[in-house]
Amino acid sequence: MKKSAIVVAGGIGARMNTAVPKQFLLLAGKPLVMHSMQPFVDVFPEISLILVLPPDQFNFWQNLCREYAFNVSHQLVAGGKTRFHSVQNALKVLSGEGLVAVHDGARPLISKSLIQRAFHTAELLGNSIPVVPVNDSFRKICGEKSVPIDRNTLRMVQTPQVFDGASLKKAYEQDYQERFTDDAMVMESMGETIHLTDGDLSNIKITHPDDIILAGRLFETLHL
Repeated sequence: MKKSAIVVAGGIGARMNTAVPKQFLLLAGKPLVMHSMQPFVDVFPEISLILVLPPDQFNFWQNLCREYAFNVSHQLVAGGKTRFHSVQNALKVLSGEGLVAVHDGARPLISKSLIQRAFHTAELLGNSIPVVPVNDSFRKICGEKSVPIDRNTLRMVQTPQVFDGASLKKAYEQDYQERFTDDAMVMESMGETIHLTDGDLSNIKITHPDDIILAGRLFETLHL
């Protein structure tokens, strides 16, 4: 079955407070988005890989590929106003055949086993969303009061999220809604049932300055 992966790195990383967009910050000696891309090719050498970047970062990225001898075959696609529009742009260059994974470029610790697990579940059930249990306590704000939420009923959602390509393309033909924070929500709005698979606690998303420090330590521990 044909396999494709869209790595979305269209943000500017405002919360990182760095001059360089977070996807280009160094992790273990190379830009972290390269870590987010490489495992897909390692697992599936024939995968069609798309990297979504703001168009004004294309030249910078191509220079980085030369500097770090990053020879992974991929196609560049211009990002949009929101993550929804970035994924939508990437899907326009795909045929819609087979399975399509969508992965956050800011999750550089993606494991090969998670990629295999996500694609396998999607092949069986039509889609696959990696999740991990939550350990903190939660409360829901209800007006001036708050109520506890049973954390056993909650899961944190990760990427890569894998879908049947034709179904995903159809879902992204609909109009954007602010509530669309991930691809699973876009699919659910079309009546699709979402299937969960086990994620990895180490599959963190780089959002704040401390995250890159944590990622460096995890990288050494995991021997990625």
